[in-house]
Amino acid sequence: WQGMPCHLHTNNTLMTSYLSATYFFDFKHPKVQAFVQEHTRPGMSPKEKAVALYYAVRDGWRYDPYEIYFEKSCWKAHWIMGKGRAHCLDKSVLLISFLRAVGIPARLHLAKVKNHIAVEKLVETFQTNELTPHGYVEVYLDEHWVAATPAFNRELCELLGVRPLEFDGEQDSIFQAFNAAGDQFMEYLEDYGTFEDFPLDFVVENFERHYPDFQALMP
Repeated sequence: WQGMPCHLHTNNTLMTSYLSATYFFDFKHPKVQAFVQEHTRPGMSPKEKAVALYYAVRDGWRYDPYEIYFEKSCWKAHWIMGKGRAHCLDKSVLLISFLRAVGIPARLHLAKVKNHIAVEKLVETFQTNELTPHGYVEVYLDEHWVAATPAFNRELCELLGVRPLEFDGEQDSIFQAFNAAGDQFMEYLEDYGTFEDFPLDFVVENFERHYPDFQALMP
């Protein structure tokens, strides 16, 4: 599976929901607004803004799949911004909030993936090398949806021997199937579809179902 095709037109009624602030995508918060102003400038095209914000999120927070909170307030974009590390869902919430703040439609896409590289701690913690739900972002640019995956920061990719995921606002950017040495890296297993808001209940239920020792993993 290479990721669900994103190149689908969306009607105007639905588009409004992909631009709206929500409890989680709280882009009207001063911290979110300040971040957006720092990383974009007047005169930029929507595509240029989307690309700039993608890299700001990708490399602005170190990827950490082990720091997981399920208090509702801990999934608000402005709260996540205060962390130095973040997992894929955190970073997706951030990017969606930043994009909506500059008037670019964005939504969450969830899936199950299997990591084949550097999995010792992953297996020790979760009893599996499958990560679910994995989150990435779909951005609406030039009348089509394009995928963006800001999860792995550049330093981590260099450590793993994987080329960092680039994003140009035109081509889907999803996890690489292989690393630079040709070894299998990431495998997509299940597609959970797209969401206009962060589906906390679904995320918690999915996590509990796949990780029986769920409560023991909480900080």
